[in-house]
Amino acid sequence: SLRALQAKCDALGNAHIATVGGRYFAMDRDQRWERVRRGWDAIVEAESEHRASDALTALQAAYARGENDEFVAPTVLDGAQPMRDGDAVVFMNFRADRARQLTSAFVDPAFTGFSARRPVLSSFVCLTEYDARLPASLAFAPDDLRHSFGEVVAEAGLTQLRIAETEKYAHVTFFFSGGREAMFEGEQRILVPSPKVATYDLQPEMSCPELTDKLVDAIQGDSFDVIVCNIANPDMVGHSGILDAAIAAAQAVDIAIGRVSDAVRAAGGALLITADHGNLEMMRDPATGQPHTAHTVGPVPLVYVGSRAATLRAGGALRDVAPTLLALLGLPQPADMSGQSLLLPG
Repeated sequence: SLRALQAKCDALGNAHIATVGGRYFAMDRDQRWERVRRGWDAIVEAESEHRASDALTALQAAYARGENDEFVAPTVLDGAQPMRDGDAVVFMNFRADRARQLTSAFVDPAFTGFSARRPVLSSFVCLTEYDARLPASLAFAPDDLRHSFGEVVAEAGLTQLRIAETEKYAHVTFFFSGGREAMFEGEQRILVPSPKVATYDLQPEMSCPELTDKLVDAIQGDSFDVIVCNIANPDMVGHSGILDAAIAAAQAVDIAIGRVSDAVRAAGGALLITADHGNLEMMRDPATGQPHTAHTVGPVPLVYVGSRAATLRAGGALRDVAPTLLALLGLPQPADMSGQSLLLPG
């Protein structure tokens, strides 16, 4: 917690929290460089609209402004100084998607996101590999994961499409491929631009209609053996904590799923619908009555839609999704996969 971090800094004596800000700004992942610039100015130049005596005071002031954790406006704390040449950076984020843009602003010699003074650093260390193309040191090098679902599909000579809004681009590519950014043989990608709004409660349908149009076209075109799609609304609008927007997002997704299901049935294919966490189903904290903006941790559904009858076993985990997909495709499961198909025989 922030309180624990502050206590640790106080105990060390020579460590200080310089800025506070929500991930919406410095950790944007959709090329919204105006957001990143606000975080950059606070971190690098010690300049921001808001200032506070300490981190907890900054957070309390943000709450008083109606901001939740994700949207806390960058705030510079008393005693913060601009970064200088010769400084070193250790970036402690382990997720690549929200660390790439800020990292590129520091280390990419071809960076064009915005124009600003860039301190000449003695070193820049990433906790994990955010992008193999970025010239930065790694605290932990990536594992060489073999025989992910996409690789097995490619080795079988099948074609695959990865499709999503740009807000969730990494989830159907880098993350789904086990930390691999490069495309597999026979893989194509369609990225639909996410709407340029400040927060997605302002456009809760996001780009779901356009995404669905392209997805249905791909299904009907019969050019791909496998399609992996992410629909972003339940997560991204869920983070707003605004119930009316969440309802509108759910309605947009309901329409999309209906269209996709009809297209899959007509094509004689099979459809699996699942998630890696919840969000939209809890918009109020039952204990406090306040808006709930975080992911939920309960079990998620896995729904099968197809022209052939199938029964899924109870339980299961995310590791079982890829084996289930391979079973539907009639492909053997590699020994590297620790899960098992959720399809029951018969």
